[in-house]
Amino acid sequence: MDTKIGSIDVCKTENHDVGCLPNSATSTVQNSVPSTSLSSADATLGRHLARRLVQIGVTDVFTVPGDFNLTLLDHLIAEPGLTNIGCCNELNAGYAADGYARSRGVGACVVTFTVGGLSVLNAIAGAYSENLPVICIVGGPNSNDYGTNRILHHTIGLPDFSQELRCFQTVTCFQAVVNNLEDAHELIDTAISTALKESKPVYISIGCNLAGIPHPTFSREPVPFSLSPKLSNKWGLEAAVEAAAEFLNKAVKPVMVGGPKLRSAHAGDAFVELADASGFALAVMPSAKGQVPENHPHFIGTYWGAVSTAFCAEIVESSDAYLFAGPIFNDYSSVGYSLLLKKEKAIIVQPDRVTIGNGPTFGCVLMKDFLLGLAKKLKHNNTAHENYRRIFVPDGHPLKAAPKEPLRVNVMFKHIQNMLSAETAVIAETGDSWFNCQKLKLPPGCGYEFQMQYGSIGWSVGATLGFAQAVPEKRVISFIGDGSFQVTAQDVSTMIRNGQRTIIFLINNGGYTIEVEIHDGPYNVIKNWNYTGLVDAIHNGEGKCWTTKVHCEEELIEAIETANGPKKDSFCFIEVIVHKDDTSKELLEWGSRVSAANSRPPNPQ
Repeated sequence: MDTKIGSIDVCKTENHDVGCLPNSATSTVQNSVPSTSLSSADATLGRHLARRLVQIGVTDVFTVPGDFNLTLLDHLIAEPGLTNIGCCNELNAGYAADGYARSRGVGACVVTFTVGGLSVLNAIAGAYSENLPVICIVGGPNSNDYGTNRILHHTIGLPDFSQELRCFQTVTCFQAVVNNLEDAHELIDTAISTALKESKPVYISIGCNLAGIPHPTFSREPVPFSLSPKLSNKWGLEAAVEAAAEFLNKAVKPVMVGGPKLRSAHAGDAFVELADASGFALAVMPSAKGQVPENHPHFIGTYWGAVSTAFCAEIVESSDAYLFAGPIFNDYSSVGYSLLLKKEKAIIVQPDRVTIGNGPTFGCVLMKDFLLGLAKKLKHNNTAHENYRRIFVPDGHPLKAAPKEPLRVNVMFKHIQNMLSAETAVIAETGDSWFNCQKLKLPPGCGYEFQMQYGSIGWSVGATLGFAQAVPEKRVISFIGDGSFQVTAQDVSTMIRNGQRTIIFLINNGGYTIEVEIHDGPYNVIKNWNYTGLVDAIHNGEGKCWTTKVHCEEELIEAIETANGPKKDSFCFIEVIVHKDDTSKELLEWGSRVSAANSRPPNPQ
């Protein structure tokens, strides 16, 4: 685990990009500006932290107040460029920072010591799994209490204050405990820099009595970060490109597949450039959907083994060479370890490493540099894409519904497809929404997010809040199952309070459907709520909010027209009533394979 900055290879390369965020994000690196003196009221630890957040592109911070962080919050909200977004609970504040980081490239949340820290921990673990730089700030104990034998509230009753820190050590890439003003400047800057360099969350604990105290180290406006770039080893890069080019140029029908680590490697554009140059058929893993333009002429869909989009798996798995850029092969993405791939046919490109078949591995090679270098060495070969075009049959259409027939999910998503544009973004909750949303065809500029590696149900409510706050110009459309919504429903309140225009489709099918398809039992049936009634009660006449229940296609069409028409500037909550057994065919297939993987007997001892 990295606890220092500087573990960076400094071999020279032609790449000079510095600390960049995803293309849509605010840059974290600004041109150097003259440092100006600050008044003592502004030269405090809290204001320094606030200015640093604004500098890296964070203009909204998701918070839950507690007695250990109140003074810190005073100084954060005093910063003109920083808006406080008060959340209903710490878990959702963390999920919101996760969603915000997906759009802006970095997010931040502020909670109180231990009771808040351990509540937000699950969300920070999810951000770690998804390679998202989230700054988790905790209001800590009074600096005078460290090293004493005192027992504090909000702890487990022991005079040891390190429990929270120890928990965060496994889900953050750097931890800073600020209980001394002398090194506060260094610790804060180190933590934030490390989050940006490693694309992982960091933990910063600020003593509750320190945030408002002026100190000489904060007496001047902080000079913007100028992060030292990660650089490829020149000779390793050249060798990796030559070996990969030889491998792929001998192939008859090579393909390329994008994975979720394209984001943290800032290599999405390089991946597309390689596709343009090579002519290879281009697919994405499910958790990389939205990171590659789906209108690319060689795009063939989502590769997800047995539940891939139509004809994609056949092309990928029958290829004699496949390049995977930034993949994560876990039991979910491999459909219970059932992918028909062979290691000897694969080139695996990770953010800083390339492995070719069963042969050589090249370390200290950045994905972006490798893909751009490879694009100049490959022969054009569109055989796999031509094969795809020969076998491709356009999507069928759902059976036409009879008048007032109970709504089917496939009919619903036919209409959802028509809602998408460059001005929208899709958030898919863990569950059948994973599979139904994978089949949506994203127009250029349409955002798409879901949490596949960690798969925490309820994630989407907070993530929707954060994503919508980060890009108010887009209308976020979220698909959330009833079981997941019951976990984190409260922060619909925060969406309404902040004037967000999100559309939530609450899919009410009476339980944890994804769990049913893995292993059914009475525990998968939940208490039905009056979901629209709940949201109306949360609304309570304050802010713009519209709710409706939908039972049939006619009501769905009317609801969508209203949400996009008279209520286009309102938060819209559409409860869709569907049959408990109305699932996608992909979930049925995936669930049975994951179930088989989960139920494997122990190996003989």
